[in-house]
Amino acid sequence: MMSETLAARALKTLHEWVQSESLRKHCYAVADSMKHFAQLRGEDVDLWEAVALLHDMDYERHPNLEHSPNEGHPFVGVAWLRENGWSEEICRAILSHADYANIPRETPLEKTLYAVDELSSFVVAVALVRPTKSIHDVDVRAVKKKMKDKAFARAVNRDDIIRGAQELGMPLDEVIMEVIAALKSDAERLGLARSQVN
Repeated sequence: MMSETLAARALKTLHEWVQSESLRKHCYAVADSMKHFAQLRGEDVDLWEAVALLHDMDYERHPNLEHSPNEGHPFVGVAWLRENGWSEEICRAILSHADYANIPRETPLEKTLYAVDELSSFVVAVALVRPTKSIHDVDVRAVKKKMKDKAFARAVNRDDIIRGAQELGMPLDEVIMEVIAALKSDAERLGLARSQVN
């Protein structure tokens, strides 16, 4: 019998911890982006998807809006993961996506999670304001235009998006293009498939 993949275990854990459909969809979108980048770079797709599914597992219960450097999100989730035998590689990547955890991002896994986290949410937001609400009608230009609109998707930190691309060593336009491609591959689950608008 084949053992369960890390991503399958991570998905179960996400569903145990998170009831919010929007937070689940955020984690799915980040997972799509992480899988895509892992494939592009010849990395461990299962591991990268698992990290993405788990990165905000504790956000609903312990949002840590004050950005405490040792309490709430992501520290509660990481403590639980460690207690339950998840690898330190996964735990460190999750900690490193929160700047206030003060864990320097060193590996491609850590840098990519940071780069696609806020950006995946932002690209989804851009899709949802299109007349069709479809990721298939989003391009790099539309995303860049919305990034300049400070009133749009205010909760998404533009500086994090820019810094993420810099840490990856990729032009921002290219990172946006790859995230759009990743989300297109899972448009149905994300609620971003082309609607039947005539």
